[in-house]
Amino acid sequence: MMRMSPPRSPLKNVPRVPEEFATRYRAAGYWTDETFRTFLSTRAARYPDHQAVVDGDRRFSYREVADRADRFAAGLLGQGIRPGDRVVVQLPNIAEYVWMLFGVFRIGAIPVFSLPAHRHREITHFVEKSGAAGYLVPETFGGFDYRGLAREVTRSVDHPPLVVVVGEAAEFVAHTSVDGDPDELAAVESPRAAPEDVAFLQLSGGTTGVSKLIPRTHADYLYSVRASAEICGVGRSTRMLVVLPAAHNFPMSSPGVLGVLHTGGTIVMAPDPLASTAFELIERERITMASLVPPLAIGWLNAPNRERHDLSSLEVLQVGGAKFSAEAARRVREELGCTLQQVFGMAEGLVNYTRLDDAESTIVSTQGRPISEADEVLVVDDDGQPVPVGSAGHLLTRGPYTIRGYYDAPEHNSASFDANGFYRTGDIVRVTEDGYIVVEGRAKDQINRGGEKVAAEEVENHLLAHHAVVDVAVVSQPDEYLGERTCAFVIPRRTDDGEIPTAVELKRFVRGRGVAAYKVPDAVVFVDEFPVTGVGKISKTQLRKALEDELRR
Repeated sequence: MMRMSPPRSPLKNVPRVPEEFATRYRAAGYWTDETFRTFLSTRAARYPDHQAVVDGDRRFSYREVADRADRFAAGLLGQGIRPGDRVVVQLPNIAEYVWMLFGVFRIGAIPVFSLPAHRHREITHFVEKSGAAGYLVPETFGGFDYRGLAREVTRSVDHPPLVVVVGEAAEFVAHTSVDGDPDELAAVESPRAAPEDVAFLQLSGGTTGVSKLIPRTHADYLYSVRASAEICGVGRSTRMLVVLPAAHNFPMSSPGVLGVLHTGGTIVMAPDPLASTAFELIERERITMASLVPPLAIGWLNAPNRERHDLSSLEVLQVGGAKFSAEAARRVREELGCTLQQVFGMAEGLVNYTRLDDAESTIVSTQGRPISEADEVLVVDDDGQPVPVGSAGHLLTRGPYTIRGYYDAPEHNSASFDANGFYRTGDIVRVTEDGYIVVEGRAKDQINRGGEKVAAEEVENHLLAHHAVVDVAVVSQPDEYLGERTCAFVIPRRTDDGEIPTAVELKRFVRGRGVAAYKVPDAVVFVDEFPVTGVGKISKTQLRKALEDELRR
């Protein structure tokens, strides 16, 4: 029997959940012995012929996906990837994403998730920081040549990873073919993955610098997946449209790709985020569930061609990743004919859902309540003292699926976690009497206007209530006198004659909604579109830079 050599270098400086809490989570049944190494094979045995993945005209059963994952795993072993090695996964929403991901899991290697939008700086950081031995990319996607990116990355690092490129015909065009004999897997003696070992490294959602790496374990993440699937009512009849990048935490596990596969449902890959593409797939594939970020949800609501498609199969539309305004949320049931489910969570752990049977008033006005009764939530003021129920403050949390620290980042950890292991999320929230969270904004999105604190999202919600506003983002504008002023970037809705509202009209509208004068935006700039991050969130960093450039001009 062939014995496996150890990984090139073991993970270091991985914060662990204290044993006192680990014991408690195991005893309560939150943490089980299941690992991602056997996740897919278990489902393939349970649902062998049920449709697992749809990608265009290609359709794959659970058995077929598991067989392809085994062949890919054997090929990785043949190319020298070992249990414990890290593999950067940068694949778009294609069927190969599923079996290549589980092929990595199958040999006990550790995926490092990245997004299709990442480029040289980010990927090089992920490879170097994680000590990656492998790197999976598409041949081309969205008009971008990832082979060139892979060449740049391998030239930039001291220890270049094995590069595997997935071509349009799903053939491997790497150094050599990465496809092996799955029978060889049985002859490999490799370390058994422990449930509390690191399963993969995820990316933080920070807006400054490169992302920090988040170590998620088999035990904590699979608990989140199982609980999410139950809360969201997914099962064998679920047909989920994957619009957002599949590697992002929200579409991966809330309940996402993993939650649907856990229950024997079907995932349908969307090749792009266009509303027209989604509507065609919903009609053709009888989609029952989809997950979007607010800009895409607003795009669906405002799409001119929506009425041409039969969307009657859609039962649940999840919106998360950022706060969905109440004004837009109220439109979902009436205009799309489905239930809205608000999702507020983070890759570091805590996930909140409105429940499917909640009152409509709760669904449209809150961002849900935590998955677990074991989720601990604190809302504190600037001095770290608890605020009264219903008052806004900084959100801190810990629980059975929330990390205790970033990977190999002691300085970040000292700032992001308190002495008791609570994660400082950076969100400003208030909690209702019945435990539902209402997101007021990000701490760093507060604008200090002459000592008056303006929550950007509050102003955005007021502007979104105007009939001629499609979308809006409020950012700070440097000011010598006040320190900061507010500037609202607005995507207007044009009339048939091409007219748009004036800045004065919008300021008057906000003032007329009974807000304090200092909350009325100081400046309004009309734009055709917003710069967005790789997962479709508005990039306020880029908006602020545009402001600075304009001021210099």
